[in-house]
Amino acid sequence: MRKQHFKISLQISLLIIVFAIPSLINSQNDTNTNAKETLNIGFVLYTKGNTPGTLFARWNYANKYSGPGLATGGPRTTGYAGKYHVRYFYENGKFSDEYDLVIEKAGDFYDVSWIINEKVEAKGVGMEVKDGLAVGWRRISD
Repeated sequence: MRKQHFKISLQISLLIIVFAIPSLINSQNDTNTNAKETLNIGFVLYTKGNTPGTLFARWNYANKYSGPGLATGGPRTTGYAGKYHVRYFYENGKFSDEYDLVIEKAGDFYDVSWIINEKVEAKGVGMEVKDGLAVGWRRISD
């Protein structure tokens, strides 16, 4: 009797799973659709500013948000590696975000971190191009 009860319980569990899978797939598809609408991918192009230790930024996040930015307080040497403070703005001029920006040389490429209160909020990788330092990045959502 106990074996039969177990078999019936197992069959009921399997039926629940079979009927739940389409619902889970549909909710996963909805999540993927939303993810496509707001990809966790950004891009920024840094160019040398007129003042040593500054960088101009042109940024984009998920092809939904974009604007200019200015990084200050960096090294007064050539190259991009260093520690900066960066402020970003939207196209309309309104303030967006500000971070401590760390750019580190990694061979021919760069590792980039955006930090608030000593916590890394975004990470990226970059490379020097003709017009500046091109960086792809994503927000860290741990």
